[in-house]
Amino acid sequence: MLMAHPSVLRELIDRYETLRRLCASAGGVHERRRMDDVTYTLCVTTGTREIEAALRAAQRQLTGTLPEGGGPALRV
Repeated sequence: MLMAHPSVLRELIDRYETLRRLCASAGGVHERRRMDDVTYTLCVTTGTREIEAALRAAQRQLTGTLPEGGGPALRV
């Protein structure tokens, strides 16, 4: 399984959290579109279909925990 570089994952998570807060408080259409984009990118990057799973997968990758049944991973 290919894995994103940790700095890419960290940036995506940080961007997601920032946009989530903005959308929850007073986010407009622009922020919502950006939120959708980063959600999609996190899901594609982690090979998942839902943001909760993507965030968990990203955290596992950042902490060095391999996914269930995973072997050595290639980092890109």
